[in-house]
Amino acid sequence: MPQRTPQNQRPHVVIVGNGMVGHRLVDLLRAQAGPDALKVTVISEETRLAYDRVRLSAHFDDDRPNLSLATAEGYEEQGVNIAWSRATAVDREGRTVNVTGRAGEQTLAYDALVLATGSFPFVPPIPGRDAAGCFVYRSLDDLDAIREAARTARVGAVIGGGLLGLEAAGALGKLGLETHVVEFAPHLMPAQLDAEGGALLKRIIEDMGIGVHVSRATSEVCTDGAGRVTGLAFADGSRLETDLVVFSAGIRPRDDLARAGGLTVGERGGVQIDDRCVTSDPAVYAVGECALHGGRVYGLVAPGYAMARVAAANLLADLGLSGPTDARFTGADLSTKLKLLGVEVGSFGDAKGQTPEARSVSLSDNVRGTYSKLVLSPDGTRVLGGLLVGDTARYGDLLDLALSGTPLTVPPETLLVPPPGVEAPPTSANALVCSCENVRTNTLVEAISGGCRDVAGLKKCTGAGTGCGGCVPNLHGLLQTELRRLGEIVSNHLCEHFPHSRRELLDLIRVRGYRTWDEVLGAHGTGLGCETCKPAVASILASLHGEYVLKAEHAPLQDTNDAFLANIQKNGTYSVVPRVPGGEITPDGLIAIGAVAKKYGLYCKITGGQRIDLLGAQRDDLPAIWGDLIAAGFESGHAYGKSLRTVKSCVGQTWCRYGVQDSTGLAVRLELRYRGLRSPHKLKSGVSGCTRECAEARGKDFGVIATEKGWNLYVGGNGGVTPRHAVLLAADLDEETLIRTIDRFLMFYIRTADRLQRTSAWLENLEGGVEYLRGVILDDTLGLCADLDAAMAGHVDSYFDEWAATLADPAGLARFRTFVNSDARDEGVQWVNERGQVRPASPHELIPLPMAGGDD
Repeated sequence: MPQRTPQNQRPHVVIVGNGMVGHRLVDLLRAQAGPDALKVTVISEETRLAYDRVRLSAHFDDDRPNLSLATAEGYEEQGVNIAWSRATAVDREGRTVNVTGRAGEQTLAYDALVLATGSFPFVPPIPGRDAAGCFVYRSLDDLDAIREAARTARVGAVIGGGLLGLEAAGALGKLGLETHVVEFAPHLMPAQLDAEGGALLKRIIEDMGIGVHVSRATSEVCTDGAGRVTGLAFADGSRLETDLVVFSAGIRPRDDLARAGGLTVGERGGVQIDDRCVTSDPAVYAVGECALHGGRVYGLVAPGYAMARVAAANLLADLGLSGPTDARFTGADLSTKLKLLGVEVGSFGDAKGQTPEARSVSLSDNVRGTYSKLVLSPDGTRVLGGLLVGDTARYGDLLDLALSGTPLTVPPETLLVPPPGVEAPPTSANALVCSCENVRTNTLVEAISGGCRDVAGLKKCTGAGTGCGGCVPNLHGLLQTELRRLGEIVSNHLCEHFPHSRRELLDLIRVRGYRTWDEVLGAHGTGLGCETCKPAVASILASLHGEYVLKAEHAPLQDTNDAFLANIQKNGTYSVVPRVPGGEITPDGLIAIGAVAKKYGLYCKITGGQRIDLLGAQRDDLPAIWGDLIAAGFESGHAYGKSLRTVKSCVGQTWCRYGVQDSTGLAVRLELRYRGLRSPHKLKSGVSGCTRECAEARGKDFGVIATEKGWNLYVGGNGGVTPRHAVLLAADLDEETLIRTIDRFLMFYIRTADRLQRTSAWLENLEGGVEYLRGVILDDTLGLCADLDAAMAGHVDSYFDEWAATLADPAGLARFRTFVNSDARDEGVQWVNERGQVRPASPHELIPLPMAGGDD
């Protein structure tokens, strides 16, 4: 028995490490032991408590999500102690851990110790690896350092073409760097993909404008005289110019604490554990990436969570807080499904066909850009594993076949390509829904029958969706289907005040001609409204009627950004983003923006949408700033609204030797046509003058790529929590047809999307998908095209500049005063200078520098 604490005291469990697995262990211990039976202390050496490393790259998104899994307040409520320290030594005989950190040096006594120390990034021992400009991609602190360095960098290179390396490459692209991936192996993702799958992935990524260099051994990080990165030298004598390097060449288990404490570790690293997750010391357990089980270190979150469940059960039994348990960790499936740079990739089971005499069936579709492969048993009757690149829609069913060993009842090739007119055959009535927690359909159905009525309840009851989160949309769909089967009413209500969905409410407002909140609320709502329905109705009214959003009857509905026609920043100041259609600007325009920035002491930033962000404006300066900009010929860029932001463009055929169409001219025309168009979520677009795709059009809500015959139109691509590559809607269109098709796409999206739903999620949830969309807006299968055309024509004809209207409304200008009863300014803002942008004295002293952007 590990316990040494006197019987009248609670046993003490110390957990070293607070990553995703360590945090899961805390949750399991508190849930199973109760609040008073156990004392838990977490040792965390990071500056933050547990956060979602699976979605680490979302830290670079415009709509940056909160990745936190734990808070100090939450731990305090659960009775969990936090030692913000680094564990330096373990005395196994005395059962103590020495730590050093914020509170200095301490010694913590334990009854049971759990090592959840995770892993550290492997950096190859090459000259120059410690140069200024070299980073690893492991923690949020690492990402913040990369973001800071990218402000002054031009080219970024990632050493390592595995899962995390491609994530890092996507992050560098989001930061606006020319990006390259360097991989030692002959193809990308060598641990998961075969040569053909890796080659297809390489082509797709190169089409995004990212350089891919395979079969390259980096021999040196080249530096200048000041020790800054200037490039990479390769063993074959070639060189890549770069000024920022990210190492993503694998991980190594953090077992130094265990080694120093005399615990058994593997020859190649990792704390040795048995099936109970116990180390060579019965009072010490290990879980996650630091643990070695059966000669393998697992680098995925799902096996770590499985270890946490086993460790929690055995630890509580060993401490006498529960009865005997047969919980054992006997290994884990390493199947993965993820999106890398918006490309779907899945690998499951024996993906490379290493089983003796295994057979395979594969399909490489170079038109759609997909690759599918099934590895079969020697007799061809069972699925052993497989690979999916570009389309993972069948991943869950195929993984289930591989895990269950169910004999096939259909020819295996039909699992990849059903016969014409026939849907892909079902694989299992009890399909695996959540691979992280091994939750199947029947378990979820039982939970719903037992009373779960929302996704949060399903997560709590079954654990599904609490890992990587990729199955949450499936949870929602299953919940809706099952509730309907049970005969229950499935609510799609906007909120408690409106018994209608956004789409239903839009149709009611459009058909009945309501123009104010009071009319809508009086006819179809109850109560006074809330922060959900008021902005939603405001957006619908703006989309349908295009009226000034700060009219007396509309102003109270707007959120913070629309209320002041500017994006609020984290320090309470605002951003100013004048429209620069297509990124095309004159020297006089540049001078005018610069003059405004100097006059008001604003920080300048070129955005990813090819315009200039002026940050740090105080609220009461906004009218004067916009007065100067409008006088210089600028108008609102709508960086604050759920509306069109920018249409990015390359220089096109006018300047580029590869360009085949005037991409800049088209981008200007599109941006001026759709400016001010209010929608369920923000919209971004891009126009590329050739297939080299310098405007990144396939990463936009709607994107256009030039061909020799005209224009290809892609829709439904964007960033955010779940990045998506846009899909081809129509090809080789002339400009008139292209614009008409975009008009209809945007209007159909505005009318049918859910509240705050981006085009990618909308298209993914649209029954019938892109084929249905083509029918509606190209073939007019619903008879809506004339109506959609008229709606867009109405928008174009009614457009006006919101800031010009604001300046013409003396009464409305009062809202921009900091204090309603005084003309005084806010003196509580902290002033900061950044990277040489020292603001001169403005008309009101210095204007503060913001600490966050995200306007484009």
